Amino acid sequence: MPLTFTLDPAVDPALRDGVLGLWTDVSNAGGSVGFVPPVGREDIRPELVKHLVAMAEGRTRLLVGHDERGDVAATAFLAFNTHRLMKHWVWLYTVMVHPRHQGKGYGRDLLAAAADSARTFAGVDAIRLTCRGGNGLERFYGSCGYKEVGRVPGAIRVAPGDDRDDITMLLPLL
Repeated sequence: MPLTFTLDPAVDPALRDGVLGLWTDVSNAGGSVGFVPPVGREDIRPELVKHLVAMAEGRTRLLVGHDERGDVAATAFLAFNTHRLMKHWVWLYTVMVHPRHQGKGYGRDLLAAAADSARTFAGVDAIRLTCRGGNGLERFYGSCGYKEVGRVPGAIRVAPGDDRDDITMLLPLL
């Protein structure tokens, strides 16, 4: 059964806790979403609060996918640029699909919903994202239409002696 996507859902305790649980589960399953396992909800909470503040200030939009049970199963944050010369593209951050839902095509559905959402933003004609090298994420994003436009070798240190490339990718929306 497909996920139901909502842009800018009402932020209530259930949504907040659902996103926090999703982020924790994805991180602990090895997902490249800003943390290295093991992590607990309290490790992730400060980062989620930053995202929620950016949403309240209108700098970031949340796209959430709910599964058939109504649980938060996928998220992506779309962040606007404040630089006057870069307002024509948005950043895509914290792209997550719950591990129990992976392999069902929901990641592609999430990226398509993010692109559809970004197309409704006045003056936006592209999405940029960064991903951690070493996990094949650039191949996945590439299969969804994103093109690699930059790479910084060894920019992400996940552990001593384990440095990964920081890869920038772009999806034109026009």
